[in-house]
Amino acid sequence: MIVCFDIGGTAIKGAFAYSPDDIRPVPRQPTPTTDFNAFVAVMRSVIEAAGERPDCVALSIAGIIDPDTQRAVVANVPCIHGRRLQDDLQSALGLPVLIANDADCFVLAETGAGAGRGHRVVFGVILGTGIGGGLVIDGQLINRDGGFAGEWGHGPVAATEAGNPPVRLPRFQCGCGLQGCLDVTCSARGMENLHTHLSGKSLSSEEIISAWQTGDPEAERTINVYVDIISGPLALVANITGATIMPVGGGLSNVSALLTHIDEAVRARILRKFDRPLVVRAECQIEPGLIGAAILGLGAVAGGLTRAAI
Repeated sequence: MIVCFDIGGTAIKGAFAYSPDDIRPVPRQPTPTTDFNAFVAVMRSVIEAAGERPDCVALSIAGIIDPDTQRAVVANVPCIHGRRLQDDLQSALGLPVLIANDADCFVLAETGAGAGRGHRVVFGVILGTGIGGGLVIDGQLINRDGGFAGEWGHGPVAATEAGNPPVRLPRFQCGCGLQGCLDVTCSARGMENLHTHLSGKSLSSEEIISAWQTGDPEAERTINVYVDIISGPLALVANITGATIMPVGGGLSNVSALLTHIDEAVRARILRKFDRPLVVRAECQIEPGLIGAAILGLGAVAGGLTRAAI
């Protein structure tokens, strides 16, 4: 048995996992964002409630572990940001601790219990407030030692001309410090940036999608440009990784017509041809962070991780 956590800026979700098909969530608790001792106390209370000593603890975080320094980069929980988090938690809890990015946990969940089952190479895609991703090959997370692999949303790769007919586009400023990232061009907020640039009107992504689905020509233009921009980089990811399925999570994944358009555009741009959808809606819609963390921890225990690891 392991204890797994999905660490959010608002709440900590916990569960006891006995197998990938036997994950038992416990009531969520508020996240202590500024007090590390209080943060540890929440985790300890869940572990003690298990009634038995777990083999390890596995966490999903909205950030990364720097593979060079082993320090956590977690903007939404300041009390763990900058710490050698694995070492600190292992010392505080007296148990082996595994930590992975939430997008990485998402793709682990989809590989083990979702749309990626039966596929050797799975690239998980997050399309929501931001853009993220993760890569699993032969059941193994590429980022098992931490790192930035799968972060296809960042880098100045967004097209400066897109759509049919083509239109010139600015390189929007991204929160990461770069310009022209997909994260600020094709996330939900990016869709809003595009619509404002193209139409001069400020609408939410929900309003843009609703207008598109009712045939509004300005919204149709925005979606046409959006799909043209996002499909090229996603096709490149498919060519580089050899992914045979790309499950999509995040708020925009709930718009099936949008995913269909993206899938068709991506499949038209890749070298390997599929007669089935490649870009699909994720199947693990409830608590993929917990599922992925559970799979990470259970896999490590099955591979020989013991308490001697600390």
